Amino acid sequence: MKYPKKIKLTLKEKRAKRVRRKIFGTSERPRLSVNRSNKNIYVQLIDDIKGCTILGLSTLGADLKSQTIEGGKNEVSKALGKVVAEKAKEKGIKSIVFDRAGYLYHGRVKAVAEGAREGGLEF
Repeated sequence: MKYPKKIKLTLKEKRAKRVRRKIFGTSERPRLSVNRSNKNIYVQLIDDIKGCTILGLSTLGADLKSQTIEGGKNEVSKALGKVVAEKAKEKGIKSIVFDRAGYLYHGRVKAVAEGAREGGLEF
């Protein structure tokens, strides 16, 4: 009999599971999920009860491409947070649950959260 393969989780995956155990998005208060790559950052508003994405934006979208943003990736991430807040308000969403998806609350992830707060979303 062969032994089952052990699955070794990375530190990021462990943090992501720990975060997701505690938070849950609803229609009134969806989950703002953040995913980042080396160049871009992606955000989604997710309703976990229905299992659907309410809103999805990224730094590749036309909303940010039309704006000229001075500074580096942190400034672009902050602007993305503000755009997410505006779009969420249009859909009638005022408060959210922040899902950092295993990333440390630092740098671009923090900038998205600060931008969303400045845009008027409540965490």
